[in-house]
Amino acid sequence: MKYKKLRNLEVSAIGLGCMGMHHAYGPPADEKEMIKLIHKAVDLGVTFFDTAEVYGTPDNPHGNEILVGKALKNYHDKVVIATKFGITSNQNHELLTNSRPEIIRKSVEGSLKRLQIDCINLYYQHRVDPKVPIEEVAGVISDLMQEGKVRHWGMSEASPEQLRFANSICPVTAIQSRYSMMARQYEKTIFPVCEELGIGFVAFSPLANGFLSGAYTKDDKFDNKTDFRSFLPQFQPENIDAHQCLLELIEKFAKEKNATKAQISLAWMLAQKPFIIPIPGTTKIERLIENSNAADIELSTDELKTLNEALSHIEIKGVYLGAKTK
Repeated sequence: MKYKKLRNLEVSAIGLGCMGMHHAYGPPADEKEMIKLIHKAVDLGVTFFDTAEVYGTPDNPHGNEILVGKALKNYHDKVVIATKFGITSNQNHELLTNSRPEIIRKSVEGSLKRLQIDCINLYYQHRVDPKVPIEEVAGVISDLMQEGKVRHWGMSEASPEQLRFANSICPVTAIQSRYSMMARQYEKTIFPVCEELGIGFVAFSPLANGFLSGAYTKDDKFDNKTDFRSFLPQFQPENIDAHQCLLELIEKFAKEKNATKAQISLAWMLAQKPFIIPIPGTTKIERLIENSNAADIELSTDELKTLNEALSHIEIKGVYLGAKTK
């Protein structure tokens, strides 16, 4: 495993997104198996683990933090645990924001307890709350840092202006947003700000919710009650057909590099900018190993240029860009 920095926070070049173990991708996975998977990630050199207080189920709403806390309780000196505050969701897949100072303080205490830690390594505002001024949020985070409960803070899906303003009050270590070969909207907006201010970019859904692995066909069905891929546009039959050219392009590079499509997708991301850290999620150890090994695949300057040029001519006709917020 290689290592990179989010501002001055060193993490593995590829992290592990833990959301899917409990949330959005079907029924919760077996706890013992997920603890075994997280331990395997540590063995592979993964040091960056991502969760959130909202990842869970109706009967276990904070289950993912509890799981991560159990799995990593003996590894605190080896890992960076990132979690998030500030949202809940409803049955319409809308995100309800709440970053009032008293809510943040309640959230941080809950996360510390569930994660079994004294200080959160990286604490994100899960979505910007239009009802609470950013300076209030940054002020509370600054206080929590002085109290030793938060070491670094970040934002998720913030605009360039919001990121700049927040950073001017309390330096932001990282922004976490959706990014993949199918969702490149931040390259011209957020990336320049990250480059200028020294802020890291943590990419969630780096494989477009698994689509870029090439593992799914029109015949795959997802449970519309527990698996949000059932309504994601990239998994609709017409869009699976429309994006075969993208998968064929990735496959071409995969064959040349003796790699998988998922590995090429992650290697492409790592080559784009030095401040990008992808956090693919999985519940399968073989996929964990596959994703982690992508850190060892290097694309030359010419290969990256050729791939980006080819990508620029592919029209993306359907990809999930995020839930609505209220």
